[in-house]
Amino acid sequence: MSVRLRLALQEERAAALGERVRRLLGPFTGSEVALDAGSGTGSLAFALAPHVGQVVAVDSRADYLNAGREVAPENARFVEGDATALPFGYATFDIAGCLRVLHHVRRPELAVSELVRVTRPGGRVFIADQLGSVDPLRSLEMDRFERLRDPTHQRLLPDADIHGFLDANDLVLVTHEVTRERVDLEQRLELAEAPEEERARVRGLAPGSVFEIEVGWYVARKPGP
Repeated sequence: MSVRLRLALQEERAAALGERVRRLLGPFTGSEVALDAGSGTGSLAFALAPHVGQVVAVDSRADYLNAGREVAPENARFVEGDATALPFGYATFDIAGCLRVLHHVRRPELAVSELVRVTRPGGRVFIADQLGSVDPLRSLEMDRFERLRDPTHQRLLPDADIHGFLDANDLVLVTHEVTRERVDLEQRLELAEAPEEERARVRGLAPGSVFEIEVGWYVARKPGP
């Protein structure tokens, strides 16, 4: 159910994500080689595919990869791999990005450094993720809720942390925006395949059946020609 629901949600959001990717990362030449790290079923890869020559989607879950392959355009391929140890050489891609991945990674700084490593000098790095709070107590509360909802959750990163990762890798920030997004709690629980006992605990902590989150969108350039 989770994979089917992910594909349905991906299709529902495809037009909005495609337009945002076009606006934030364009103009494109049409010949770029792009990477979607931690791709899941391929949301970012599919948003990039109409604009680039080739896009590679990487994820550690074979069921997500198989589901993505079934509906992938011709210029998208799916590869099994770890976002913190990508199976590619230095400067392989013109664009490398991840969508809603960092908060699932125990050491998100490694995921960012890997994006940078595989991006060619002068290329672009794209990151989008749900944001955490600068208030430590509020952040702990948010993480507790997210971890109950989805055990793969590690930590929501505040906007300043993501800026810090970009700075630490000598990237030049090109575009940055923060948007608010309405979340359907039951849909999130279904995506995470949470058992009913866990769902009841999450509902008790949730700010409502529908609530808002902040999502940060970042495009940075790797120095070079």
